[in-house]
Amino acid sequence: MVGWIERRVAEAGLRMTAPRRVIAGVLDRATDHPDVEELHRRAMAQDARISLATVYRTVKLFEEKGILEKHDFGYGRARYEPADGAHHDHLIDMTTGRVIEFVDPEIEALQERIAARLGYRLKGHRLELYGVPVKRD
Repeated sequence: MVGWIERRVAEAGLRMTAPRRVIAGVLDRATDHPDVEELHRRAMAQDARISLATVYRTVKLFEEKGILEKHDFGYGRARYEPADGAHHDHLIDMTTGRVIEFVDPEIEALQERIAARLGYRLKGHRLELYGVPVKRD
């Protein structure tokens, strides 16, 4: 079965090499926001010949073609997710680095109202919240 990223690679007119197919598959199956080193580790589990340099080049190419979205959540490493157009915001757990995706209609409406009050029509936004878990008794 061809995944979303592999379809987008074909639509972009890019050649689908064996390493790109493995990397695209890893990205399609990711339920998190992996960095390049983690992508490399996962790709190597499928094909030990895939180099870190190949993963870096592939991620950069996919980003340039609008297939991947790059995020800098801190910690000195860029993290990636498919640029599939499904809007969501992020909450980053500062203790573990875990990234939680969410959509909140109240936040979306508030942002629209703020933009309108300032004389703008909102065309997009990016919201990243950083927090630590609350200890519960």
